[in-house]
Amino acid sequence: MHTRRTFLAAIAGTAAVLGSGVGRAAASGLDPGAIAALNAGQTPTQWGTALPGIVTRFAATGRQLALTFDACDHACDDALLNTLQRNNVPAVLFLCSKWIDANPGRAEQLAADPLFEIGNHGTRHVPLSVTGRSAYGIAGTKSADQAVDEVWTNQTRLTALTGTAPSWYRTGTAHYDDVAVQIVHELGLTPVGFSVNADDGATLPAAKVGAAITGATPGSIVLAHMNHPASGTSAGVAAAIPALSAAGWEFVPLAGQSVQ
Repeated sequence: MHTRRTFLAAIAGTAAVLGSGVGRAAASGLDPGAIAALNAGQTPTQWGTALPGIVTRFAATGRQLALTFDACDHACDDALLNTLQRNNVPAVLFLCSKWIDANPGRAEQLAADPLFEIGNHGTRHVPLSVTGRSAYGIAGTKSADQAVDEVWTNQTRLTALTGTAPSWYRTGTAHYDDVAVQIVHELGLTPVGFSVNADDGATLPAAKVGAAITGATPGSIVLAHMNHPASGTSAGVAAAIPALSAAGWEFVPLAGQSVQ
């Protein structure tokens, strides 16, 4: 029987280095079923949004921020996306399968725009757990098999959509247990959390969204949402971008950064 050590050693030549953010499990020939089997029966000891192994910052070389936006389901905030494009501001867009189902044409357009990197936001947009643990009343995956499926089904879909396997994963609700974090890494992706929650689930008014972004420190990974056009997110982002740019800040892609 393979131990975790021997299993990971066997795939080291093809898998991503854990935490590097450049994993390409789809190209590596990794077997998701084998990863699920390896983690079956593991008992988690931690739960949250900022566990070891979850990226929340990057090593900035000045006044730099990285913007990330979650597309959880249903609508698309076109005003927000237009603001990013008009100002040439890069971002990671985390798309889940539910959102792609509702916006297939828009997903293709965004995937074709080099300004944006597409991240994996899960298949059903649920917390990633091996025990069914919940966050915000949303039940998480209940086993290693379900956790792998939540990540891998959407990973396969996004790879077909973009032509490149996504590097980054953010679970629905941004909550993980520590076994789930391990699974994401073993599937060749890097779990991404946040250091600034700019819109609190797209519930904050524009002034507070803008204040959260302009108050960020260098190296922050900013989380907001791109599926609530009636929220204050778009206006808050639109106010923050010129204010920060005028103050000498730079919005940078997450790709290529030394993440922490």
